[in-house]
Amino acid sequence: MSFTCVAGLGVSGTAVARVLAERGERVVVVEAVEGERQLAAAAELARLGVETRFGRMALPEGATRLVTTGWAPHHPLVAAALASGLEVVGEVELAWRLRSPQGAPWLALTGTNGKTTAVRMLTSILLAAGHKAVAVGNVGVPIVSAVGEPYDVLAVELSSFQLHWSSTVAPHAAAILNVAPDHLDWHGSMESYAAAKGRIYARAGIVIYNADDPEATRLAEPYPGAIGFTLRVPGRGQIGLVEDLLVDRAFVADPDEGAEELATLADVRPLAPHNVANALAAAALARSFGVPSEAVRQGLRDFVPDPHRLSHVDRIGEVDYIDDSKATNPHAAAAALASYPSIVWIAGGQLKGADVDDLVRQAAPRLRGAVLLGADRARIAEAIARHAPNVPVVDIADRETGAMDRVVTEAARLASPGDTVLLSPAGASLDMFANYPARGEAFARAVRELRPRREHDR
Repeated sequence: MSFTCVAGLGVSGTAVARVLAERGERVVVVEAVEGERQLAAAAELARLGVETRFGRMALPEGATRLVTTGWAPHHPLVAAALASGLEVVGEVELAWRLRSPQGAPWLALTGTNGKTTAVRMLTSILLAAGHKAVAVGNVGVPIVSAVGEPYDVLAVELSSFQLHWSSTVAPHAAAILNVAPDHLDWHGSMESYAAAKGRIYARAGIVIYNADDPEATRLAEPYPGAIGFTLRVPGRGQIGLVEDLLVDRAFVADPDEGAEELATLADVRPLAPHNVANALAAAALARSFGVPSEAVRQGLRDFVPDPHRLSHVDRIGEVDYIDDSKATNPHAAAAALASYPSIVWIAGGQLKGADVDDLVRQAAPRLRGAVLLGADRARIAEAIARHAPNVPVVDIADRETGAMDRVVTEAARLASPGDTVLLSPAGASLDMFANYPARGEAFARAVRELRPRREHDR
């Protein structure tokens, strides 16, 4: 008997298996790790008739389709499926196929950085407009679980992995925030990575792009009537800034002569250039769905930023301590470094093949010191030596989680009143921490422990 094979018992894989089983399909899940969480998920799915095979990730005989939740084409299971001629689809593609023709439209967004923030801003705006909406996709809620629910609209965050395996997805509107080198180990090249991002536009009703980002602009060029958003004064068909106002010259009755105020910079939190771009993208997607300007303003005011994204931890001795642990690549770190004038930078981790020379070159005038940790700290140190040779650097070789205490102590020693100690690592966290939130929490804990020592020393 033929069946669908689902790759892995992660959040999305479990959701896919559940939804397909509830539709009466036979499902076999293959999972390499026989851990406590995986065994619990398998037991839950077994009650629906889903079989889970633990151990070697081999393609089960009789499978007619493989559903992957973002696995690379070179993964042995995926490669075997492709070689045998099986259809391979992602969870996002499957969700699109399972939605009813009357299902909620999708407002989709991708980018190297800022996706989750922008999608959560969009959701807040949609809710302020009175729509029943939810953030789904790479933001954490599987799309396959949401398409059967009675939502008015879905705010969809899509990663390059998800887009690679999507072929028929046709959102009401789609936006690209930015494109910079990332996940090159997965995609194989920058060209392949950018092409995956660009797939979001292929069947979109309305194309929205960051007019300040060269690669996003290039990807939008084949689509006449694409809507740009910019940190500059907007031209016809754009959304942008006029002094401290977010202004729409795209979704108005007369784009040539008319404009509509959407919000002010004071409504955007945290206020940093890249986050204003996030707000403009969210506003453009919402406006494409007919959301009034008052709801854009209210939604931005209601939005509560997620942790570890330029989160202010404390101010000690006239020095601010900022947790931007979510900056897991150089592009994200560049946005954070551009947000403060005088910085003691905490950086390092797994660079995933990314280059840091441009990042350091651009940030050099702002750097007052650097404390480096993690697997690829030497590459960052070399870039600082080339582009900011007078900046003092402290190398922390300790790879234990507790090393963050020493990191923060050294950063505080380098900092002067008016400086910002910025954790914006430019690399992934898995060499030392369970994930980027754990890294950020270790930083915040070390800062909290620093305060009583500093107060005692005064």
